Amino acid sequence: MKKMSLALAGLLVASTVFAQQPAAARGKATATIGGKAVTVDYGQAQLKGRAFDELLKGLGPDRMWRTGENQVTTIKTEGPLTIGGKAVPAGKYSIYVHVGEGESYSLVINKNLGIPLITLWAKAPPNLANEPWPALNGYENVAKEELIRVALAKAANPKLVDPFAMTLAPKGAGVTLTLAWGDKSLSTEITAGK
Repeated sequence: MKKMSLALAGLLVASTVFAQQPAAARGKATATIGGKAVTVDYGQAQLKGRAFDELLKGLGPDRMWRTGENQVTTIKTEGPLTIGGKAVPAGKYSIYVHVGEGESYSLVINKNLGIPLITLWAKAPPNLANEPWPALNGYENVAKEELIRVALAKAANPKLVDPFAMTLAPKGAGVTLTLAWGDKSLSTEITAGK
């Protein structure tokens, strides 16, 4: 009974601390591909003196990174796309990054748009209570909704990027999607689909 009381007290303290945390600023990247609008919405996580690799050491056993901070990162497209050579129909999807062995990274597009924070945490801040959050340390619960997984090319940033940034830069008939944070950039090509 004493252990249970201590556990409950710990949860109450954690929920109070969590409720006082400010939400990360949101970033948006937009582009027109094949005459159709594409928008990426993400949380602008900050390094706060830490290294990118150090941050990824805390990932759960599924090795999924939320791709930003706080609410789920999404991509919305008015038309079909080809991302990293794989087809993505028009619609709105969540984005994760799978961190593999030997610093390999994959972009993961999932049909699941996240879980309202209030269902994950009873004391969710009112301004975030109904915002969808990614399936952290529980990706297996939404894995069946995964649409595509493609390898990301890795490069070194010429200067430190902070906060985390996602860009859609024109390239030929499409764009390059780049995820940049700290000393690393991860990227893949996006073109209009069929």
